[in-house]
Amino acid sequence: MTLASLVLVILASFIHAGWNLLAKRAASVGPVFVFAYNLVACVAYAPWVMHLLAEGTIGWTPEGIGFVLASGLIHLAYSLCLQRGYQVAELSVVYPVARGTAPMLSTIGAILILGEAPTGQGLAGMALVVVGIGLIAAQGDLSAFRRPGGEAGVRWGTLTGGLIASYTVVDAYVVKALGIAPVILDWFSNLLRFFMLLPLVLAKPTRTLEPMRGYWWIAISVGLLSPLSYILVLAALTVGAPLSLVAPMREMSMMAGALMGMLILRETVGPWRLAGYAVLIGGVVILSAG
Repeated sequence: MTLASLVLVILASFIHAGWNLLAKRAASVGPVFVFAYNLVACVAYAPWVMHLLAEGTIGWTPEGIGFVLASGLIHLAYSLCLQRGYQVAELSVVYPVARGTAPMLSTIGAILILGEAPTGQGLAGMALVVVGIGLIAAQGDLSAFRRPGGEAGVRWGTLTGGLIASYTVVDAYVVKALGIAPVILDWFSNLLRFFMLLPLVLAKPTRTLEPMRGYWWIAISVGLLSPLSYILVLAALTVGAPLSLVAPMREMSMMAGALMGMLILRETVGPWRLAGYAVLIGGVVILSAG
């Protein structure tokens, strides 16, 4: 991996943790917030996309269009699940669980769907991910899972992680194999999400947008930062960085997100959770290396 690729991935990780912190602050708004920041993203990045399209360097094929549509649908489900997770649980639980389960679920999918033989390294990595998630969610007290809503953060984080694993593979194929520019892929994905959520707003515009009062500045920030963080990752892949290295390096955002939750949102991040983050990151690195 070149120095440029390394810088792109590190910068993307911290930007990613930052916009998730902002999304957590707007958790109460729900799907309308997703609509709002997708609208911002579509408007803000349109000039760049139009410029690339005008150059005519992208050869659209039925395969390319199909994969872009698939990416948009997966990203829509991801956005809604993540926002719901932030409604019912803490950032310092949902965020690392989502980021950590993605490579684990990818490994499980390779075993169950593709028939790949499980390796000792892969099983060890999955075990560490599970242990790390348990430490993060329960903080050393297993009775936490029996309390009302105690498992909510793990459930929504895991579902979000599965969607992350899905769009990571799809999008890597689009930019590396089909040669579609990262910003174009991300913009059309945002555009699809915008139109799929638009009926929700048009049904009762005034009533639906009312919860956004006071949150538009957050939507603008997320609309600018969310695409940027992902475009940087896709750009690193485009210039030759291997997915097997980019994926685990992105997980440094887990620790950044945990620290933001502790310092800014005043969430409880004690020694058990910190140990859980370390174990989880270790498991992700082992899985990715395998």
